[in-house]
Amino acid sequence: METLLRIFQRQVSLSIQKAFGSAIPKEDQEADIAPCMQEGHGHYQCNSAFRFSKLLKKSPYEIAQAIVSHFDRNTCSKVEIAGPGFINFTLSPAFLSERLQQQLEDPYLGVSPPKKKQKIIVEFSSPNIAKELHVGHIRSTIIGDCLARLFEFLGHDVLRLNHIGDWGTQFGMLITYMQEHASGVLKGQEPASLESLMRWYKAAKQRFDEDATFKKRSQEEVVRLQSGDPEAMHAWKIICDRSRVGFQEIYDLLDVHLVERGESFYNSMLKSIVDEVEQRGLVTLSNGAKCVYLEGFKNRDGEPFPLMIQKSDGGYNYDTTDLAALRHRIFEEKADRIIVVVDAGQSLHFQMVFAVAEKCGWLDPQKVEVTHVGFGLVLGSDGKKFKTRSGETEKLIHLLHIAVEKARAIILDKHPDAQKERVDHLSRVLGIDAVKYADLASLRTKDYVFSYDKMLRFEGNTAVFLLYSYVRINGIKRKVGKEMRAVLKENRIQISHPAEIALGLHLLRFGEVIEVLARDLLPNRLTDYLYELAEKFNAFFRDCRVEGTSEEGRRLAFCELTARVLKQGMEILGLQTVERM
Repeated sequence: METLLRIFQRQVSLSIQKAFGSAIPKEDQEADIAPCMQEGHGHYQCNSAFRFSKLLKKSPYEIAQAIVSHFDRNTCSKVEIAGPGFINFTLSPAFLSERLQQQLEDPYLGVSPPKKKQKIIVEFSSPNIAKELHVGHIRSTIIGDCLARLFEFLGHDVLRLNHIGDWGTQFGMLITYMQEHASGVLKGQEPASLESLMRWYKAAKQRFDEDATFKKRSQEEVVRLQSGDPEAMHAWKIICDRSRVGFQEIYDLLDVHLVERGESFYNSMLKSIVDEVEQRGLVTLSNGAKCVYLEGFKNRDGEPFPLMIQKSDGGYNYDTTDLAALRHRIFEEKADRIIVVVDAGQSLHFQMVFAVAEKCGWLDPQKVEVTHVGFGLVLGSDGKKFKTRSGETEKLIHLLHIAVEKARAIILDKHPDAQKERVDHLSRVLGIDAVKYADLASLRTKDYVFSYDKMLRFEGNTAVFLLYSYVRINGIKRKVGKEMRAVLKENRIQISHPAEIALGLHLLRFGEVIEVLARDLLPNRLTDYLYELAEKFNAFFRDCRVEGTSEEGRRLAFCELTARVLKQGMEILGLQTVERM
């Protein structure tokens, strides 16, 4: 289904062509159309007259008059020229009603499906083995899941990759420590939680830094692991498996699904990566390490900044692994678009990885679009990195459980006699939705302040407000007591009241918002849209009675469309809905 913006661009562009013909080059004839910023001025505005003024040697007002005189007004109730040459279009209720009915019948709810299905890889979450997910992982996990859901909704082939840190020298010291203090775990005879692994990791790191003998044994263990020693590999697999159990607890709570493809997956490819980069003549030796220096990349002191692809001891690092991952995704996965959701602090690293891939001929930006989706920090009320009262980094599982318990307290305060099973379900939905929405509603590229109190409010731009609006719509349908399938079969959407027109116009812009989200990868575009949708529905609910009126059938159909768009938008954000609160 074509969006309103596209319809107007096409219609006004045709008017420009009719009015001026070859006087304006064909490639410049596309109209500049945007929604009116102030509703009183109309619904859409065209500013093209100003762009053509110099070329045509006419005033913008004269040009606007010519465009309007050739415009087919069937879609509009009013077309006006404002000021020196702005053209304002007000859509007719009849046209809006017809488009809304089409949107109701459209499985994509007015969103234009892509002309070509793409293979899109979204890499997100990516924790490290033997370390618990902390508050810093929440943004990558939630934003990445949202973008994956978006492209799945649009019909693309999406691969959700979890690029976990499951390889490296740190495993040598952890295995060595556990051989002394947790040998039963390494033999598979005793259980171990992710919390225990993290505690052992910290102790191992301290021993590694202070004990030369332990350090040497750890380094020898790394050599055994890298050479594929069966005992070392078995210990490594035990540690990875125990870590995955802890990760999955969080993913289940967040309803996030991922395909694990850790750093170890690319081990066999690393030598060929270095060989290919060398063959391209891109390698410079620096203190025995193999580095790539690219023009334009400098450190904070203005000195050339390298991408190190092989260390002086012959080992590889995450620069090498990320190059291998990118090459594999391009040539083996045949990706059309690759999105890496990692914090903004890694921006320079990914710019360099992408640049080296181009230099090596692996990445052709005309064929494969690669994007680093960076994001800011999660802050506490003091404006500093979010931490526990003791100064430790907040564990993500604790943060989520607190949100659920705070939601439970709010529910029990309002409904003290509610059934436990219902309270359990609702508190989980409200708590997790609140955390997700607060993150997604913040501009991705900026830091945001984490606040349980703000995110669990029933008013304002919160998940709870959206859920309440969705529940209110379902309450209207239950109150009327009619089977919705029969209502939709017997009634068509027909709007006329100002509150209906405002809501209807906003519903029809759902497709435009989804297009912008797919282009800019900024989830707050969708949260802003849904918040405004909920507000406009509440205004409609206040001003336009549904039950027991002559408009009951058509307004019920209108409510059904609103519920569908609201629910679909929330599903793209990764939020669950409830029918009652």
